[in-house]
Amino acid sequence: MAEQILVTGGSGQLGRVVVERLRAAEVPVRALSRRRRSGEGVQWTAGDLRTGRGIDVAVAGVGTVIHCATDYRREVETVRTLVEAARWSGQTPHLVYVSIVGVDKIPLGYYQAKLAAEKLIAGSGMPHTILRATQFHSLVRTILAGAARLPVVPVPKFRFQPVDVRDVAARLLELAQGEPRGRVADFGGPEVRTTADLARALLAASGKDKRLVSVPAPGRVARGYADGANLAPEHADGVVTFEQYLAEQGKPTAFRYR
Repeated sequence: MAEQILVTGGSGQLGRVVVERLRAAEVPVRALSRRRRSGEGVQWTAGDLRTGRGIDVAVAGVGTVIHCATDYRREVETVRTLVEAARWSGQTPHLVYVSIVGVDKIPLGYYQAKLAAEKLIAGSGMPHTILRATQFHSLVRTILAGAARLPVVPVPKFRFQPVDVRDVAARLLELAQGEPRGRVADFGGPEVRTTADLARALLAASGKDKRLVSVPAPGRVARGYADGANLAPEHADGVVTFEQYLAEQGKPTAFRYR
């Protein structure tokens, strides 16, 4: 029988897709969530990576951990909690970590935390695999939906390569069922698009026709995006396009993920 895989953040946007795919593949799966849950074919366990409560129980006996949970304020601390719990259990599970393309080049606080977490994992001595992905469709959509509410839509001269969580989940499963590989090739969406192009797609999907205006975006963070540090054009491995994603979601003011 295959070793059990633990998915942290099992009820989150990415984690729940990973859990569903593991279950469909009949891989033994344990899912970590802060609240008690139940579901057929999944062993749910409650725990909190911020406090450490229940994490020792969550990691006990698993061969692989797919770390989908994230914390915008305490990313490094939660990863350290997970690593230390695995050490205290006397085991060395394969840790698969999801990061973001550009964390080493764009000086956002959250990106810097993700980079620090990568380094923590790499220096932990644990067998690990680190995958950097481009921005999820949902994030790009949320950013643009706010601007699209204005009479004239402001768009910076950035490019994005939005990727679908289902494509990322499929790649994570592939990596989790293989040998630890350290940092692997980045994973990007199928298309590199300008912000203006993506905004037009969002407006079209919602039946709106508004004028777009290019706006300057000063600062080091904006420079990173302008330089394309958030892109992985040589790894356009995703399949689901932004338009396909939008067609599934309905109106941009009522976000949901199916």
